[in-house]
Amino acid sequence: MNIRSYTSVADRRKALEKELRVDLGHVGSFTLDESVASSRNCENMIGAAQIPMGVAGPLLIGNKKYYLPLATTEGALVASVSRGCKAITESGGASVLAVRVGATRGPVFKVKNMEENSRLFEFVMSHKVKFNQIAKTTSGHISLTNVETNSVGLYRFVRFTFDTRDAMGLNMVTFATQKIVTFIESQLHIPCVSLAGNYDVDKKPSWLNIIYGRGTEAWAEVIIPATILQAVLKTTAQRLYDVWIAKCMIGSALSGSMGFNAQYANIIAAIFIATGQDPAHVAEGSVGITTADVKGKDLYMSVYLPDLMVGTVGGGTGLATQKEALSIVGAKTSQEFAEVVAGAALAGEISLLASLSEGTLARAHERYGRNR
Repeated sequence: MNIRSYTSVADRRKALEKELRVDLGHVGSFTLDESVASSRNCENMIGAAQIPMGVAGPLLIGNKKYYLPLATTEGALVASVSRGCKAITESGGASVLAVRVGATRGPVFKVKNMEENSRLFEFVMSHKVKFNQIAKTTSGHISLTNVETNSVGLYRFVRFTFDTRDAMGLNMVTFATQKIVTFIESQLHIPCVSLAGNYDVDKKPSWLNIIYGRGTEAWAEVIIPATILQAVLKTTAQRLYDVWIAKCMIGSALSGSMGFNAQYANIIAAIFIATGQDPAHVAEGSVGITTADVKGKDLYMSVYLPDLMVGTVGGGTGLATQKEALSIVGAKTSQEFAEVVAGAALAGEISLLASLSEGTLARAHERYGRNR
């Protein structure tokens, strides 16, 4: 289905409803249940900020086609991602993999001396089973999977990792960690300075999250034949590769960037806002690495996103429009949703790097961003 062949927003929405067999009434009417949003999602609520939502795709992942709801005010973004989706789909689809790492919370304790620090270390590392039992008393959907700790001076940082199933789960891990911290304080009489000591690391780019992962780690790859590179992307494998190595590798290294990619944040922000994810997690989701390789006249491309804090239940996913946007994606689990996000990031990388390699970035924004 070519959504762009329809001239009006209403016609495009109807066509998508027919294709996906879903009701997108709230997406079309721009409604919000104030009683729900004001009690769960926003305090002192005075209204809602509207952001245009478009659909990119179809994107073939494995043997399944997905459509991508993207909420954005940047003209050319949806068109660009759609072009990347087309290149991937006509190349036989992307291969994806997602692994649930878990949501983290990292409290920091202040000790009196090294002896007390050692006692805290030993207690934390020897009570993982007890900590998991405590966590389970706060929710039937959470379990403790890992504990890591480090210290500097009089401060000991602990990083608890939890499986929260299909929820992004940050509220769940906060409640569970608070109860665990209370237990530690009662047993050792060592005070917790802060429930969140930045060792999580939450809503900030960090090498710790790149190394250990957070939320869900996801990978996606595709080989684009030379014929598709020319017909869809108007470029060659070598030209696109040259842009990738100059921009994503050398340019990122020279600038001290924590993300060796072209535009992960663009794609993640648009799909997060559309589907009710926490937009602040774009800060950590944007770190990751794009790779490319020339195979004869064909092009291999891959993306690695080590830190996707996503969920298909809870948070903003229950709001009407966001719930319907998730139905457009059609992902049944948070792991599948992370795979789709990785595929979307791959589509965005391919299209932007191709545009740069053929010298049409400014012209595309002139056309779509300024309607000229």
